[in-house]
Amino acid sequence: MEDLSKYHKPISNMFSWPESDEEWNAYRLSDEQVHFFHENGYLSNVRLLNEDQVEQLREEQAAIADPNHPGNHLFYEFASNESTDPDTVLFHSLGHWRITPGFHDVLWNPAFVMAASQLLGDVAVRFWHDQLFCKPAKHGGVVAWHQDYSYWTRTKSMQHLTCWVGLDDSSVENGCLYYVPGSHKWGLLEKPQLAGEMDGLMQFMTEEQKATFKDAVPVEMKMGCATFHHPLMVHGSYANKSPRSRRAFVLNVFADGTYSDSDEPLLEGVPVIPKGQKMEGQFFPLLYQLTKAGMEVS
Repeated sequence: MEDLSKYHKPISNMFSWPESDEEWNAYRLSDEQVHFFHENGYLSNVRLLNEDQVEQLREEQAAIADPNHPGNHLFYEFASNESTDPDTVLFHSLGHWRITPGFHDVLWNPAFVMAASQLLGDVAVRFWHDQLFCKPAKHGGVVAWHQDYSYWTRTKSMQHLTCWVGLDDSSVENGCLYYVPGSHKWGLLEKPQLAGEMDGLMQFMTEEQKATFKDAVPVEMKMGCATFHHPLMVHGSYANKSPRSRRAFVLNVFADGTYSDSDEPLLEGVPVIPKGQKMEGQFFPLLYQLTKAGMEVS
């Protein structure tokens, strides 16, 4: 099966790439939205996908969740069940952009790349990696409280951004994402086991920090909507005990110029980028950059 990471541009007509500054401006976040992000560490309910696009990605997710799928070897990570609780299930994988056209082309969704550039400070945006999180109805597992960058310290400097997109409506009942507003200003904490005990992060926090969890915000959204968050934002999601599934994909990006801080592979199966060398090449494509003539794809 062909590895779609070889293609650094859309390969289908799933999205229309804007051809003028005026068309790009239709996707821009407001100044108020950008300010909210920097103050609170997150920005939710940004519409990225329509119903047809959501349905295409649902079909692709269902196909590649099969361990016998011919593209399975292209995943960086694949866990049919990553939950440490034997009574729950949490499907988690990385690398699906290499396997199906929809998950490949969503990287070049104009609404996504514009928002990402703005929230990173109006810079060129480069892809880091994707993720799938699927919680089945009635027994979907938790994703423990954590900060994304605690798992990414092999890349520097810290100029990363996470975008979480629902393929189902997400609610408190089916295990939606929760944020602790302002926690992106705490600095880097130790990392817990992602699919382990929900409160594992607490052992690394001060009493003052623990007290702020009473103000944690549930992010309830309609399918096709996204929430963006800072790399130090403390977030997690509880179990899905509802009769509805909760499927979502995540796009992780960083500002162009981020470099490797490790002489080990950054992702399973990806050639080593030596320590100190810029992150670029086949597996870390440039998604968006500003030029004098406007915004263009690499």
